[in-house]
Amino acid sequence: MALSLSAEPAVKQERAPLRVSFWRSAGDPVTRADLKVTLNGTDAKLLRLSSPSDDLVLLVVLDLAGDLSLVDPARAALIAELGALPPNTAVGLLRAQDGLRVLADPGTSREKLGEIIGGLTISGRAGLLDAFEPAARLTDSILAKTRVRLAILYVTDSSIGNYREDYTNPVVNSSDANDMSRRFPEGLVNEQIQRVKNEIAGALAPIFIVHLRYQNDRLAAAYQTGLLDLAAASGGEAEFCHAVGDIPAAIATMMGAIVTQQTADVEWHDSNKLKQVEIFLEAEGRTLHYRQRMLLKGPAAGRRSN
Repeated sequence: MALSLSAEPAVKQERAPLRVSFWRSAGDPVTRADLKVTLNGTDAKLLRLSSPSDDLVLLVVLDLAGDLSLVDPARAALIAELGALPPNTAVGLLRAQDGLRVLADPGTSREKLGEIIGGLTISGRAGLLDAFEPAARLTDSILAKTRVRLAILYVTDSSIGNYREDYTNPVVNSSDANDMSRRFPEGLVNEQIQRVKNEIAGALAPIFIVHLRYQNDRLAAAYQTGLLDLAAASGGEAEFCHAVGDIPAAIATMMGAIVTQQTADVEWHDSNKLKQVEIFLEAEGRTLHYRQRMLLKGPAAGRRSN
């Protein structure tokens, strides 16, 4: 994985199938007979559909720099959930502080993962926002070589005030009562979230986030709303914990969503004229969660999703 982090994104072939990951809140797994796929309002041909029993690669990214009273329950819950995963799930472990770093390549040794997670030093600055883009490159490089199901789970205690870069938008001109930074202190947060969203627009793997500490001040609300938007745009989800007791359930919920994930390869022919594809998936009796829009940058650049 360390080599893949520095690699260039794979260029997708012009007539490659469109790959869409989805997961369900409840109900039986989706079959080929169940699934209806529509692209830009037109029925599309389903070429291949994975099942929840197919091989899964899960990348767990830890962004933990704060309160051990939150971190320790999260570590215990994560280790327990990883131990309960099916044996055909390969789990890779990464850390977000000071640049995205690989702690363990994808494998099936849950005991080794538990040792690494339990022994991880909790210190440094928040690194979540800086980890999304290199993690997206990594997942795309994996998916370019294999048809496995793949998802990313971020476990974070990040505060917008704990990044190396100052996103608190301090007042630019203290003598000017009309300084816009007074009225829109969350402006820099929103700009950074949008920048990250643009950077990872091409990633195919859904993003799941467990945030260990919900905060309700204005800047934190903008940050948390941005994380929710990033996860939802990827076809994933985010959970925010209001109390220590919420942490195990939040991690279990995200794991439950991840293991139900399926992928659909859909027939698609890129066009230089089309810049956006609207996706609609339907399976009777089940609520499906997936990326609903893909933005295309042209065949030479490959697909970009949003």
